[in-house]
Amino acid sequence: MATAFTEEMVDVGGAKIQMLKGGSGEPLVLLHGTGGPSGWLNYIQALSDKYTVYLPSHPGYGKSDRPEWLESIADLASFYTWFLEQQGLEGARAIGFSMGGWLAAEIAATCRHAFSKLLLVDAAGIQPKQGEIADIFIISPAQVIELLFHDPKQAPEYDSLFGGEPTPEQVEIFERNREMSVRLCWKPYLYDPRLPGLLARVSIPTRIVWGGNDRLIPLECGQMFNQAIPGSDLVVFDECGHAPELEKTEEFVKTALEFF
Repeated sequence: MATAFTEEMVDVGGAKIQMLKGGSGEPLVLLHGTGGPSGWLNYIQALSDKYTVYLPSHPGYGKSDRPEWLESIADLASFYTWFLEQQGLEGARAIGFSMGGWLAAEIAATCRHAFSKLLLVDAAGIQPKQGEIADIFIISPAQVIELLFHDPKQAPEYDSLFGGEPTPEQVEIFERNREMSVRLCWKPYLYDPRLPGLLARVSIPTRIVWGGNDRLIPLECGQMFNQAIPGSDLVVFDECGHAPELEKTEEFVKTALEFF
């Protein structure tokens, strides 16, 4: 039986934040990447069978307000410490995807009581030494989607997410999300030179999950996160791109639930 979820607008520091919430059990916070949240997807449904899942749209994304003072991932991390405190979610488990992984790592490093366990999925934030991070701001949305997957046929929700022509509202939200991502991540592009050193402060159990064929953020970055976060482990999905939650849904959910 499908778990119902609600959509609400919560006030954090005078900013209205869009949030989906559903499931039962202890709280689990999901932090999305540059594309914004894509709704209550299959992997979220599966996680909500075990946890009460909170999926906020970051300030400036989706229908959430954009406070003018938010100009960096560090600013966004400060905002989320406020969000977690106000929603009674301090000490929750957390999963961060791509840019949301960078955000989650920043929060965990600077506010040690924010989360109890941390799962980072193909996280941004670290500059690779050998490869490079694909520049999603200078290529078309179609090219970004192409780079997102190793094999779209492995993703059951691919057609529903990307198969049709976007509505005018979806185009508007996409452009808004992209504008906010540029504001937060452009210089330097999708990394922070201080992050690898800061990660030594992460003191909670941490698992890093990566698609072995990620063409957006190379596996090298996952290995660097693993080396930088004390006691962390690294799980690599073979034949998988940047979004294991979509391309290897069952394996991803199993890995997440075993860890949590």
